[in-house]
Amino acid sequence: MKRSLSNKLYAALAFLGFLGITSCNEFLDREPLSNVTPSNYLWSEEDLAAYTIGRYNFPTHGGFNVGTHGNDNHTDNQMSSGFATRWVPGEWRVPQSGGSWDFGQIRQTNYFLEVAVPRWKQNKITGNAVNVSHYIGEGYFLRAYEYFNKVQALGDFPIIKKTLPDQMEALVAASKRRPRNEVARFIIADLDSAIQLLRVSPPGGKNRISQHAALLLKSRVALHEATWLLYHKGTAHVPGGPNWPGAGKVENFNISIDSEIDYFLTQAMDASEKVADAVPLVNNTKDNGYNSSQNPYVTMFADADMTKYSEVLLWRKYDPSQGINHNVNHYINQNGGNTGFTRGLVDNFLMKNGLPIYAAGSEYQGDDYIATVKAERDNRLQLFMKAPGELRYTDRTNSDGSPILEGNPDIIGLAETRYVTGYAIKKGFSYLWSNSQGSMGSTGSIVFRAVEAYLNYMEASYLKEKAINGKAAQYWRAIRERAGVNPDFELTINATNIREEAKNDFAAYSAGNLLSDMTLYNIRRERRLELVAEGLRFFDLKRWRALDQLKTNPYIVEGFKVWGPMEEWYKNSDGTSKLIEAGTPGKTANVSKRSDSEYLRPYQVNLTTSNPIREGYSWAYAHYLEPIAVQHFIITGNAGDAGASAIYQNPGWPLQANAGAIE
Repeated sequence: MKRSLSNKLYAALAFLGFLGITSCNEFLDREPLSNVTPSNYLWSEEDLAAYTIGRYNFPTHGGFNVGTHGNDNHTDNQMSSGFATRWVPGEWRVPQSGGSWDFGQIRQTNYFLEVAVPRWKQNKITGNAVNVSHYIGEGYFLRAYEYFNKVQALGDFPIIKKTLPDQMEALVAASKRRPRNEVARFIIADLDSAIQLLRVSPPGGKNRISQHAALLLKSRVALHEATWLLYHKGTAHVPGGPNWPGAGKVENFNISIDSEIDYFLTQAMDASEKVADAVPLVNNTKDNGYNSSQNPYVTMFADADMTKYSEVLLWRKYDPSQGINHNVNHYINQNGGNTGFTRGLVDNFLMKNGLPIYAAGSEYQGDDYIATVKAERDNRLQLFMKAPGELRYTDRTNSDGSPILEGNPDIIGLAETRYVTGYAIKKGFSYLWSNSQGSMGSTGSIVFRAVEAYLNYMEASYLKEKAINGKAAQYWRAIRERAGVNPDFELTINATNIREEAKNDFAAYSAGNLLSDMTLYNIRRERRLELVAEGLRFFDLKRWRALDQLKTNPYIVEGFKVWGPMEEWYKNSDGTSKLIEAGTPGKTANVSKRSDSEYLRPYQVNLTTSNPIREGYSWAYAHYLEPIAVQHFIITGNAGDAGASAIYQNPGWPLQANAGAIE
């Protein structure tokens, strides 16, 4: 067979992610393309440790602004000055190339397992045997993690367990998609292998994957697939559903949706229970947010050393002296970081007595000022949202010795530092001056936190058993007690008005319909408020199918009550206002119109037709999954015919580059 390949095959290899294969020999006959994989590599404990940590691909702090605490931007929880095209049907378009249809990371983990596992089974890898087994477990975990990313983005996906020969026929065959539930089962099988091998206390401590991290990921995967199948059932987004694009293309297809839902819920319960029973929640001293520098529940998100917090299962360490640093606290502490909590999120927080703000007897003090919004509320709101007058540093004062305090939110300043909604994030806030200086931040970044297991169990067990069992009740009370909220969740359930909640919360819906089960709704609420600014909001909204209603009822995102007493904060020295309303003739606006709403509407500052988000968030059903780029269909098609490809496009997306969803 020829040693060189055609241009078409080179393109196939590139887009399939199997880069570096230049002969017909299987990939194992060659050294992989990496500066850490010579022919004598993966024979020692140290080799395995270096290889797997090099494959860590978790969201952690990096770049500008607020790091992972900005990953909930472009949801109903949080927003930036820009917008995501997913909220504007027609603006999110099929790419020509690239996208999530990529196998680079999967190839790397497949190589590791294909090489290291046989050597491990034959006791040919030197070093501490327990540690060697642990690193093999990391390999299974990392492959599972990458496949889960694919399921979230694309749904059905090829299951590839080994490196492949450079033969077009084999590569095309391997690119055929399998139903998403099968992929999820494959992920769980990999995680089961990882759980058997990983240590509870790994070498390298909590900066490396642990058994509890694997159990938590398993519960996340299982809950995600169970709820996706449950809420998307009867649509093209579920295998076997009406107009499912895999029909006639997926070989040996067979599914019982209800049986699959039950299986995944059971797996979610089992895995999450093991974590929640073993890992206690970090204590909250329940201060009012003025100075939380000694509150473990607050410092857990902004400590340079997160090892001591029981709840932290995996975190990333930063060391500016080694060039490993970020500027997250510079933005969270010193300015708004081009993000902000939405009014919908803030209004969704309960009062500390357990009542919603609209309920009789709630004692809600109104939203004329940020301080009154926070008063007598769920302690998480008091701790994790800024208010003027709160302390900024414990190791620095003004020149006169007075404390340096948070000022009024700058809603009209530079985009990169703007308090976009007026409601500013405080999660990840460090009170140390040294952590606020430019890019020299050293606060850690949490990857997995055990409280998610508590929440996963609550949701999975309720969906499976149709009741709050004793263990779910125990977990729920523990979360609420830590949050400084009346632990009587039944009181909250009985006081919940879903139509009021729907004004604030996309999760009041599934499949375009308001929820009728107030217990289920409040489980969703608890998850929203506990995991605020931790990057899981859009993940939840998609699996709950909580966005259909936006197709006919767009949602205008709002911030704080700018047209009220707080308007006085924005005055020039001569008493004139700095605020310029949208539509003011001859002037560049910096706030939305008073006549449209007394609350700040950041996406309605610009009311021209050049602003596609001005009418609010809308939705196309296709947007629950990403489109696959056209190039992938061309290189796997017959003579370049995209329509004859071995793969199929996701529901609602065309086989045409730069085209929007078909709805």
